[in-house]
Amino acid sequence: MDAAMEDAAAQSEREWDGGGGADAVLGLAGAGASLSLCYHEAFGPHDELILLEAADDLLPDLLQGRVTVRGRPEEEAVLCTPSATYAMKFVGNSNSVFLIPPGESAAPTLRPNGADGDDNVASATDAVASIIKVASGNIELVRTAPRLDKLRKLLNERPYVLDEDLGSDLQQKGLYTWQDLCELVQASDGELTEQLSSISAVEIDGFWRMVDDSSANTILDMILHNSVLHDWSLNSMPENDVLDVMESDGFMRKIVTHCLNRFGTKVDKEARGCWSLDERRVCLQFARRALGAGKMKLENFMGKWERSIPSGMRADLQMLEGEVLCEKLGAETWVHAFSVADLPLAPADRFAALFQERPKWEWKDLQPYIRDLRVPGVSSEGLLIKYTRKTQPSADAEPIFTAR
Repeated sequence: MDAAMEDAAAQSEREWDGGGGADAVLGLAGAGASLSLCYHEAFGPHDELILLEAADDLLPDLLQGRVTVRGRPEEEAVLCTPSATYAMKFVGNSNSVFLIPPGESAAPTLRPNGADGDDNVASATDAVASIIKVASGNIELVRTAPRLDKLRKLLNERPYVLDEDLGSDLQQKGLYTWQDLCELVQASDGELTEQLSSISAVEIDGFWRMVDDSSANTILDMILHNSVLHDWSLNSMPENDVLDVMESDGFMRKIVTHCLNRFGTKVDKEARGCWSLDERRVCLQFARRALGAGKMKLENFMGKWERSIPSGMRADLQMLEGEVLCEKLGAETWVHAFSVADLPLAPADRFAALFQERPKWEWKDLQPYIRDLRVPGVSSEGLLIKYTRKTQPSADAEPIFTAR
């Protein structure tokens, strides 16, 4: 809850203190219990007061102030807990909902027409509650996928390049701190942290950055070059030795550590930290380089790829699922780069991009490009039903998916 909301709440409490009657409503018990109502002297639209309907599991985060509302003026707002994102949808009420402020109820008063009841009681008394507002509806919270496409766009404005200079404020344009990203990206802190790790972002001098592909390639090449010079096993490279050597070659230790994490896994060998390069991730990086010039014949690509990868590693087309597409042109097979990492994260936009690339997809080709989609409450089968049409010429034929 921001400062403006807190100030408004404090002001309202001061304004309405003592003139309410909510306690009287809470004290109603038993069948036939009733309460007289009247308009509070401050009755009005009070647009700053909005009802929020929340499930029980959200109450701890709401009551302890662990939620934020995120979104720019031109965006639909979302509510974020530390680990989840919720769409905020206004739902109108068909019945009148009265808002009664906190405070002591007014003195007992005669119930209207109380003297004429069937039980021949001459009079009865009831508390009076004051209405401050009639609510026309409430905000409903619906769990939704975080809106993370904007994150990639922001970080791609200024990817990190080797030997860059950020000495002036002007040169820091297009760079974003954690706080900046929280204000600009509609996702919970946990979801934002997970996505930063997924896209291999790194925090440098307080700014979250993507590392330029050319710079990542240079660092990877130097790590492999030094592994030969210093006889390091690619499955057990001593961390301190690697960092010291790379630093002496002019590379920042933090960026080298980031690239080691991007292309490998940290392991413990003989009580010291070591890094093991991951065969798939390293080979994938060299495959991207090989396809940098565009579409290639499969046999030419495989030859170029196999010649470029480090000794001891083996190139396999299965490593490239979700990264390249193969297509038959006559008797020849051609390949070109088409990475799932470059596709939108929103399901509707993802499927639109896929069918723009190809009007028809076989399941074995389509599956790598949709398996990362996560929509709360919707399965992968549900997404296929919503966005595709499935045809199968015969029972033993491979199903074909087209746009719905």
